[in-house]
Amino acid sequence: MWIVEGIAAGALAGAIMGAASEIGYRLRAFKSSLVIIDGSFALRQLGRDPRGASTYVLGIAIHLATSSVFGIAYAVIARLADFDPRMTAALVPYIAFLWLAMLFTALPAAGQGILGRRIGRFAWAEQLLLHVVYGIAFWWALGWM
Repeated sequence: MWIVEGIAAGALAGAIMGAASEIGYRLRAFKSSLVIIDGSFALRQLGRDPRGASTYVLGIAIHLATSSVFGIAYAVIARLADFDPRMTAALVPYIAFLWLAMLFTALPAAGQGILGRRIGRFAWAEQLLLHVVYGIAFWWALGWM
């Protein structure tokens, strides 16, 4: 059952994070949207034009899938290390790790450069805020399950 909770909490937190990213992007508070980054990257890998509704459909699917995987990974770590998954002393470093992985692995792989520099000078701060949103939503979802 704990694996299902990790999947569900990760997906729910990812949906909230994705919505926050999209709202920030549409209000022009953010320079990018996680959904567009994910969808565009996937479509370019498939040799397709990264425009239109397919970018959003694929981006949402990828974002929710990766968020679920991060939820599973955390649930497995908590289970193996035998600690309460809602323990902030464990959750904060995990979310910090995800943020750093985004800045130094995911964004560069998606063509946005280290720290997302192609997006803008403060992409790292946007990502920090979005990962805080993910962390809070994940913590809440774990307690709700």
